[in-house]
Amino acid sequence: MATTIFEFFGFRSVDRSPAALEHADRGHCPFLDDTCTKTLRDGTIAGVCALKPATRGPVICCPVRLYAEDYRILRDVSDLAFGPGLSLKAGASAVYEARYTQTDVVAVFGKRWGGELHLPQRQGTGAYFVDWILARLDRNGDLVEFVAIEVQSIDTTGNYQEARRNLLDQSRQVTSATAGFNWENVNKRILPQLIYKGNVLQREQLCQKGLFFVTPTPVFDKVMTRLGGQGVLLPYPLQSSSITFLSYDIDEAAYVPGQPLPLVRKNTHTTNVGQVAQAFAGPGVMPPQDVYRSAINEALRP
Repeated sequence: MATTIFEFFGFRSVDRSPAALEHADRGHCPFLDDTCTKTLRDGTIAGVCALKPATRGPVICCPVRLYAEDYRILRDVSDLAFGPGLSLKAGASAVYEARYTQTDVVAVFGKRWGGELHLPQRQGTGAYFVDWILARLDRNGDLVEFVAIEVQSIDTTGNYQEARRNLLDQSRQVTSATAGFNWENVNKRILPQLIYKGNVLQREQLCQKGLFFVTPTPVFDKVMTRLGGQGVLLPYPLQSSSITFLSYDIDEAAYVPGQPLPLVRKNTHTTNVGQVAQAFAGPGVMPPQDVYRSAINEALRP
């Protein structure tokens, strides 16, 4: 699959502004305001946020890209789960904020916020871990309820090193790459993890709104295709056993040189972990009936 690097160190690849060139030169990620954490096999900082196939829009391939606009996705989930406008604070600092302001506050646990929670391991692996926990505290700083968030982009296959080197040059030349996307991970890794963690969370008394899954829209589309289409997953209200899918795209129309592009939310779909498990256990999208017979008859024609 022919692709091009659509975003490089947080800016459009065609962006030759001083800010875009400086971020690439420093290896700096504007979404973390720190060194890019995406690396190649040899340890080189990659800087590739999104790839664009020849026949469709850009696909986010770095999960950090979904933290644009100062972790907007966390605010989106908080608004959906707890109501709009609550303040988000890192970890235990939310307790002091709640008591000082005498209002409900959301404690955030995740990388670069309140740290990851210490959870037991399952057979030596971190199977229970989720990327983020949002915990609503009352005005006394006591835990009232919480939700979990998984953030997933898409792994790449192939190679974009030559295209990357061309972007590091001052001419910032956009060239084709052989990199593509590992869509099979949707079936092998993403869906089984969602089902398992959804089952774990529905046994939590204070996890009243379930699990939120944040992903680029192309990944959402692949998940829904594997499960038989979005219409197969019946809509459910937020509850302990729910999985809410939130998908985001890069807002190409908002391009301004020298500024990272914002995100645009495309899909919000809440269903039940049982619905996801049942659809995943099935065969997925089936071909037409008698497809083998048709192929044999076609091959037998003189």
